[in-house]
Formats: sequence, structure tokens, C-alpha cells
Amino acid sequence: MCHHAPVPGRRTLIAVAAALSPFLPGTVASAPALADPISATVTTRLIGQSMPGGFLGVSFEYRAVHQYTGRDPRAVDPVLVNLLRGMTPSGTPVVRIGGDSTDGTWWPIPGTHAPGGIYYPLNAGWMRTTRALAADLRAKLILGINLEAGRPAIAAAEGRALLHGIGSRYIQALEIGNEPDLYGVFPWYRDRRGHLHRSRGRRYGLKDYTKEFSHWSKRLPRLPLAGPATSGPAWMSGLGRFISAERGLKLVTYHRYPLRACVTDPSATGYPTIPSLLADSSSSTLARGVTRLAAVAHAHHRPLRLTELNSASCQGAAGVSDTFASALWALDTLFNLEGAGVDGVNFHMLPGSHYELFSPAQTPSGQWQADVHPEYYGLLMFARAFPAGARRLKVGSPGGPVKIWATQDRAGTVRVTVINKDTANAHTVTVSVPGPTQSASLETLQAPSAGSTSGVTLGGQTFGAETSTGTLPGPPQTSPVAPGPGGYTIQVPAASAALLTAPSGAGGTPLARHR
Repeated sequence: MCHHAPVPGRRTLIAVAAALSPFLPGTVASAPALADPISATVTTRLIGQSMPGGFLGVSFEYRAVHQYTGRDPRAVDPVLVNLLRGMTPSGTPVVRIGGDSTDGTWWPIPGTHAPGGIYYPLNAGWMRTTRALAADLRAKLILGINLEAGRPAIAAAEGRALLHGIGSRYIQALEIGNEPDLYGVFPWYRDRRGHLHRSRGRRYGLKDYTKEFSHWSKRLPRLPLAGPATSGPAWMSGLGRFISAERGLKLVTYHRYPLRACVTDPSATGYPTIPSLLADSSSSTLARGVTRLAAVAHAHHRPLRLTELNSASCQGAAGVSDTFASALWALDTLFNLEGAGVDGVNFHMLPGSHYELFSPAQTPSGQWQADVHPEYYGLLMFARAFPAGARRLKVGSPGGPVKIWATQDRAGTVRVTVINKDTANAHTVTVSVPGPTQSASLETLQAPSAGSTSGVTLGGQTFGAETSTGTLPGPPQTSPVAPGPGGYTIQVPAASAALLTAPSGAGGTPLARHR
């Protein structure tokens, strides 16, 4: 979302308000108080659909792929592969390649000069490496197609090259354009004389995009198409008409960032702080804004995927996007988005950004390693808490900074996730789970504080300063929790999360019997 735009100052505007909080960013009291106890009841009511295997994915820029994979298709960065597999332990990973570079990329056409806004040429080496990544992961790719250049021939050549170089077995969809709702707002590029050039007029709208989408689709290979990949809600009131007009559209895509790192006024809406990131406006409110879009997409028998999501646009905010608070935000937001009907999410990342999930690097000897950032731990906990095939269980709990979610898998195992976004107080939480009660296991997601950029542990395990494997060093460390008269009682420290797993028999009837 306007991360590496060729024009300085091109930024995406996100109209999601960030609520104020009484807590100072990144602080935790030296002796956190124990707040009033919280009680929650997990019911037997299954809600939502079964979790698809490729729900959680990542999004890369075209020109960043080699920085993550390396350039040897015979030896794709194994640390990267393991880190991506960790997010999708079962099922087919979905990797989106696009972002700003969608409209700055092309497959060179002999005898044709690249338009001014194109800065990254694809080649056979890029194709081989990307295909190798998809093969190693057994992944499906969503690939951006240049729309902003305004030349169907460029899109057609790019589409043919992607099909030939990567293969249809690894391509889920071609996503036409990137945030076209901003084409008439921000310049596409600046020429050598310093003049700014726009790709579309200021009145460019969804109707214009729909016509171009139809034109481009006729020139592209017969592959599933994705769109409209918009940055905000302005165009989405016409989503139903857009879907109806485009038979080739198989995937509805949308982008969301709750905060804006390019905002410099602390009093402005969207200014990034830890309190604003942990506020409900950045998670549950953000998800509610997507609920109607998911319903429209599903009414037309199309899935809705957020192909770009992260904490703050403009490459994230230092001291916010790179802190442990982002892990708690991501964990809660993913549950909220699934509850809103979203069918999949891709966390956008690029080298050097503050919201980068992990930073791979190759040593002089050729050894790959990676620095794993706090947010990634939140995604790992979500993958554990909501495995493929599981469904959500309705939870009755009071409001406030402590969020409680529950799932049940096909074997009947119930997993309860407790997220304490209160940065000052620990909370005692009692969870009542239906059915016969027996000892459950507990693992935690913790860091020294919400503002920590290191020292994160999940189930007592950590990647440390760097990982050379991309996997945690051992199985999670868990502690037993015996049921009491009111259920399972646990203490959740300030700015932390806990995953309570009640085995089959503690949570009632297996899923198959509910259908």
C-alpha cells in the first residue's frame, strides 16, 4: 500500500479512526496490578465456516522476491520456506506478489520502451526462482498485473510470461492493478525534469476501472482474475455491480491498514501509537467495515481476501509496528476478520519496513538466517489456535481490553485464546467449557512489554536474535490447568496472550456430529 512508490510523497489514506487509550505507548507498570476477574462461557454453538488451509499468507513486492528467496532456484532460502510453512502448517499456502510494484513492473517487449512509471523488468531468472518457491511450498500465487501503464499489450505480455514461467498449477489468480482508487489521486511517477505524471484523471472511478478490467481480461491468459484491490471503502459500495460485470473475476480483493505511518501530527486520525494499535478501532471496528463486503462477495459466490493487511500504511511505524503490540493486534484482528466472513489474509512485508515479519539475510559463506520480528509470533499463535478445518465457537464474555476466542476442531478439541491488550494490568480469567471436564494445557505468548522489539516467547520458545532454521527450537512448553467449579482459571499478564487447549472430551461433541 504505497510502500515503495516511485514518486516521493505518494501515500495511501486510510479512513479508519484510531481510538484513544489512557495507557502510554509501550509501557508496563513495574508491578502490574491484578484487575477484577473475568468470566467467559464457551458455548456449543459453532459459527462461521471451517478454517481453510490457506487463510493466512504473506504479500511480497515483485522487486523484493529475490531478497527473500535468493537467486538460485535450486536452493531457495530454506529459512524463508520454513517460516512461511509455520504460518500454514496444513493446507496450501497463498502468497501474493504485488503491492506498489504491480504497476511498476513489466515483461520487456522487444522494440517497446518502458513507460515512465515502470522501473522493474521481470526476467527468466525471476520466473525460475518464484516457481521454485511455489514448488517448495506447494503454494498458490496471486500475481499483480500492471494496469497503471494503461497499455493492454504490456499486461498481456506480462500475463503470458507469468503463465509460461511459473505455470498454472501454482497460480491462484492474476490481480489486475494495485489500489486503482488512488490512480487519480497520486502521481504515477516523476520524470527526469521533476515533472509529476498521473496515469489517470482525477475523476477516475470504479466505472472506469470496470471497463479497463474487462478490456485487460480479454487480453490476459485464461486464468482466474482478482480485483479490485482497492485501498479503502470509497469504491466498494459498487462491489456487487463490479462482480456482476466481470465473469472472469474469481477472487474479490481488498486492502486494509488501520493506521497511517505517514501521518506526522499526533492529533490526527490514524496517527500510529501502541494505544491506537491496541484499540478496538484497529481490530474489531476494522473488521466490521469488511463484513458487508464479504456478504456481497459471497452472495455472488466469490471469496473475499485481504491481499494486503498490516498495522500501518507507509511501511509501518517505528516503535509501533515493530513491537510486541503488533503481535497482539494481529492475533485479535485475524479472529475478528474471520468472524467478519473474510476468506483469507495476506500480511504485506518488504525489506527494511517496520512491519516486516522477518528479515532474511545470507552470510558470506552462503548460510541463510533470519531475524524474526514480534508480529510473526502472533501469526504463529493464530495458526495454532485456529487450525485448518476448525470452526469458531460462540463465546459469552464481557467487553474490555481482554478478548476471548474459541475454536473446535474435527476431533472435538477446544482451543480458547485469551488476549490481554491491557498494557498495565494482569487479569484473572475463568473460562467455562461445555462437556466433561479434564485437565487442559496452557501456553503463553509473552514479551517484556507491549513496546518490546525482542524477547518474545511463544510456548516458552523463541527464535532468538536470529534463526538459521526458521522453526522454533522445540515443542511448546505448556502447563496443566485443572478445571475448577466455574471452569478453567488462568492468570494472563499485562500485554500477553494465552492459549488454553482442552482435549477431545472436555469440549463436547466433535465437529462432524454438529453438521
